[in-house]
Amino acid sequence: MRATRQRLAVLQALSAEPNDATAQEIHAKLSAGGESVGLATVYRTLALLTEHGVVDALAHRPGELCYRLCGEGHHHHLVCNECHRVVELDDCDLDDWLERLAVEHKFAISAHTVEMTGICADCR
Repeated sequence: MRATRQRLAVLQALSAEPNDATAQEIHAKLSAGGESVGLATVYRTLALLTEHGVVDALAHRPGELCYRLCGEGHHHHLVCNECHRVVELDDCDLDDWLERLAVEHKFAISAHTVEMTGICADCR
């Protein structure tokens, strides 16, 4: 019962994030709010949520993953290197290009993700 409550607390903390957050940031917010959740539990919960497609793991910060509760369906991300603003892009015109690559390299592509980093207009 306690583990379920802790997982729910992690999910709620992530859902309050407008962009993305690291496991350490989520843990710090939970601790500051009086939640007794260990950092290992936060990591395990985020891994489980990522595995089940509930959250996306973004790799734009060197050495650590950032997590985001995203909309459903296939999408990509624009991520600001300064403020970490994340924009979900629902359009994907990569299918033709990926099909050509698959044929050229004799590869069966099962999925793809795109994460583009840069500087948003507010940070420029």
